[in-house]
This record gives sequence, C-alpha cells and structure tokens, in this order.
Amino acid sequence: MQIYENDIKKMVEQVLQQLGQGQTAEVPAQIHVEISLGDGVFDTVDEAAAAARIAWGKLRKLTTATRKQMIENMREISRNHANELAQLAVEETKLGKVEDKIAKILLAANKTPGVEDLVSTAYSGDDGLTLVEYAPIGVFGSITPSTNPAATVINNSISLIAAGNTVVYNPHPSAKRVSIKTLKLLNQAIVAAGGPENALTSVASPNLETSAQVMNHPKVNALVVTGGGPVVNAAMAVGKKVIAAGPGNPPVVVDETAIIAKAAADIVKGASFDNNVLCTAEKEVFVVDKVANLLKAEMVKNGAIELKGIQFEKLLEKVLVKKNDKFYPNRDFIGKDASVILQAAGFQANPNVKLIIAETTKDHPLVMTEMLMPILPIVRVPDVDQAIELAVIAEKGNRHTAIMHSQNITNLTKMAQEIQATIFVKNGPSVAGLGFESEGFTTLTIAGPTGEGLTSAKTFTRQRRCVLVDGFRII
Repeated sequence: MQIYENDIKKMVEQVLQQLGQGQTAEVPAQIHVEISLGDGVFDTVDEAAAAARIAWGKLRKLTTATRKQMIENMREISRNHANELAQLAVEETKLGKVEDKIAKILLAANKTPGVEDLVSTAYSGDDGLTLVEYAPIGVFGSITPSTNPAATVINNSISLIAAGNTVVYNPHPSAKRVSIKTLKLLNQAIVAAGGPENALTSVASPNLETSAQVMNHPKVNALVVTGGGPVVNAAMAVGKKVIAAGPGNPPVVVDETAIIAKAAADIVKGASFDNNVLCTAEKEVFVVDKVANLLKAEMVKNGAIELKGIQFEKLLEKVLVKKNDKFYPNRDFIGKDASVILQAAGFQANPNVKLIIAETTKDHPLVMTEMLMPILPIVRVPDVDQAIELAVIAEKGNRHTAIMHSQNITNLTKMAQEIQATIFVKNGPSVAGLGFESEGFTTLTIAGPTGEGLTSAKTFTRQRRCVLVDGFRII
C-alpha cells in the first residue's frame, strides 16, 4: 500500500481532533501500515508478492558493489543476533539445542557464498566475443522448515539476493516468529547498504493455504522449497522452476579398517548435533561385525547410552507411532534432548547423555524411518559389501547424504558409486558435509530431488549468453 504525505497529515489531524474533544483516539489502520512499511511483513500473499516485485525492479538497477555491501551487512547482522535468534528458535519450535543453532546461524552467515559465486565465462577469437553470465530469475517463493528456521532464511536470503532476486517467504507456521524476526533483521541490513525495502517478504501468519498461494502466485517466478516429501511434491506440481530440498535418511557405514575411536566420536557428534533435526545427520549405522562391539564402547565413551531388551522396547513405545501399517516418529519427541526422551520412557537420565543407541535388525522401523531424534540404530553385518548394500536400501534413493568410516580407498569408492548421495562424508561427522569445521561453502538447502545439489547464488540464476559477432574484424 502506498501512503502519501497528505494522507499522513490528515490521519494525524484526525487523531489530534479526537484528543482535543476528550475522546479516545482511534489510530487508523493505515498508520500501522506506514510504521511497518518496508519491513517485509504483509497481511496477504498478494501484498507480499507485489512488494517483492517492486523491490526486484529496484534491485536490478543497483551496482554489484552495492549488492556486495548488502551481503556483508546481512552477514554482520546475522552474526550479531545469532544468540537471540537461536534462543527464539528453540523457544518457539521446541526443537534442538541453542548452542547448535547458534553454530548453524554463524555457519550460514559466514560461509554462504555471495556475489563472488557468479563468475562469467568469456570466449574470444577471430569471430568475435561471447560472454556467458549469470542473470537473476526474478521473484522467488521460498518455503522454509521448522528444523533450521533462522539458518535457512539467512542462507537462502544471502544466496538469492547475491543472485539478484527478491523473495516471498512462507515460513513453517511453528517457526514463524523466529523466521520473520530473521527476515526483518536482514531487510534492515539490506536497506542500510542502499538496497530496496521489501527485498525479502512474508505473510504475517503463514499456513498451508498461504504456502499454496505463494507457490501459485503469478508474480512469483520460481520456487525454492526446503521440507518433507509432501511439500516438495506440491511445489513440483505447480509447473514453475523448482529447486527442492527433500527428506533424507543418511546411513553410516563402518568397515573393519576404520579408526574406530575417531569414527565413534564423529558419529556421536554428527547424530547428536542439534538433536538430529538436520536432514544430513546420521540416521542409522551399518558396521562390520568384528568391530561392532568396539564401536559401541567408544560411542558410549563419547556420550552415547546403549539400550537393550525391555528398555529398548519401552523407548520404542514412546518414539514410534504406527498408522495404517506404517511407522512414523512421534512428533512430541522430534528434536528433543536424549535425556528428555529417556525420562519419558521411564528411565533416570543423565542430562549429559547426547545420543541413544541400540542394536536392531536391518529392516527395523528405526532404520527405515527418518526420526529426527538423537536415537541411532546400529546393524551388524558380516562384511562391508553387505553394509553398503543395506545402506543404499535405507537411504531410499533420496540422494541426500551418506557417511562412511574406512581407511580402504576401494571401499570408499564403491560406497560413493553405489549410494549416489549429494553429500558423501568420508571419515568425519555428517555436519562436515555442510562446511562445518571442514572445507567448502555451506548451504541449508540441499536440492537432491531436483538435482542442483548444494545450493548457492549461482543456483538461483539463469544463464545469459551475450554474443558480439565480428568484433575484431576491420571492415
């Protein structure tokens, strides 16, 4: 909504007149709109999309230097508010750990590529000059999850703005406060650098209906979706360009050549990070029998607790729900601390316990279900070939993430070829695949279903080929 100076004067005069007559002044709704104008939050998807479209028109006219400064400001404000956003995320969603959410926010702020990701290619010769450059697509619609709300908004926003796009967000309803807070902070950073207002927009009350409206809106050119299978399928049915990050069920393979002490520490670290809500986190382990006992013992040394027999059965009663012959995670325990889950199952729990482990069969529901809890099933196998075979089955063709601990290059190569994952971590925790305490850039949107892989600014562009013919011939 556009408000002009004369409109503001009339509204102020109306309020003053009411006060002079001893009446309770009613502030017109338009004044609230004026106060919030530019922060990116709107009552309807139509308003959010219209504002994002206007912002895109302004963004296209800015210099690369200005866009670089926008990105630097976005990084800085994210770092400065990392603690606040992490605490708000845990408070609102009841998922994960504050310290790990801080780590994810800082990772997204520091290691998401900016405009430097957009490197043009030039071809020159006797017949002229051809330049292939990366151009923006326009207005993106972005569906973000409850598991990594602030980090995903920061990561996507830096990538999309660096690429020259603007965004209409539809955050997960259970993470709307932290997602919108993050969006507002990033918009402040963009404006402070000379960028347009409303480069990032959202509806104030996101839900399933507004999600569908964002995906189908005529002013939205393309979609980036981070979530489970249903939302990914819904986005791909729209008919627009979709960059989709779907579910995962990452397996871990440990063969007899692995450095077991390190493998155990890495697995506990990755599987317990933010209470396993990352889709990249270790979800099941296939270990060669001759080193299985040692692996479990080392995992216990690193903060895991093993459950057996009746104890394990009691745990399963709490964390698994069966519907129509299929098993699902009990949502009450997704992202909860291991100690909280243990207490709910009736056990005295040390608050320092990071991870619950238990031996299972190869087709156990914990193996075949993405639980998003700090619970890790362990399956013994006779050899590495069977471990890899079962890992491929458990991964379900998601092409998301897999991990292997081995000192045998042949085994590592075979696993990589068979699993066909977007991220394959060798001899490290799963979070290393996101650039955490490892090399490489980071992303919280891993586009396995649509094939883009780890997204960056380049992912959210289209190629433009500019051809100068006979540029070096004298006529």
